[in-house]
Amino acid sequence: MDFHDFKNAFFVGVFMAFMIGPVFFMLIKTSILKGARAAIAFDLGVILGDICFMLIAYFGSRSLLEKIKDDPRLFLIGGLVLIVYGLITYLDKSNKKEVQAADVVLLESNNYLKLLLKGFFLNFINIGVLAFWLGLIVVIGPTYDMNPKYLAWYFGTVIAGYAITDLGKILLAKQLKSKLTPLVIYRIKRGMGVLLIVFGVLLMLKGFIPESKIDNLIEQVESID
Repeated sequence: MDFHDFKNAFFVGVFMAFMIGPVFFMLIKTSILKGARAAIAFDLGVILGDICFMLIAYFGSRSLLEKIKDDPRLFLIGGLVLIVYGLITYLDKSNKKEVQAADVVLLESNNYLKLLLKGFFLNFINIGVLAFWLGLIVVIGPTYDMNPKYLAWYFGTVIAGYAITDLGKILLAKQLKSKLTPLVIYRIKRGMGVLLIVFGVLLMLKGFIPESKIDNLIEQVESID
């Protein structure tokens, strides 16, 4: 892996951290009501849930990916997963329910283990997170020939980007809460849905366009710069 790969993986993590959902609001709420340490404990649980989903997606798809990793149809599968997830995100109108879900009354005393478990299960019950990790592994896995070492570095960087961004959200929780009106939330979710759909379409096109043509196009763009 080179710097370009690490940079891409880091920004994937940042993108994930801004996916609007119950976890997003609960993290902000926990930070405001319980403090930064409690919010970090909650976020560690969320990250553990992501790691579990990542492992499920990796081991669940590994044998299939090993067989078809050189098949261009793999990009069609990965692109389709991202498009479906993007459509669900774009069409979701439950932002008001999510704001209410974030208003769950927390216990006055900090129990970090309970907060960690709450973060884990709140993230783990969201099947959309598994779909996202599955789509990402289907796309990224063959790029590194399913090499466990490279994949560990890549997805470790994704988690690092996610965790660092979440730390920023925890520190800026009060400012974020005041700005996240239902209309802003709705627009953010639609924007992220569009991005996922665009990424999915680009991946599907990669399955149809020969790699040599893509390389030539990249060289032409670089020569212009």
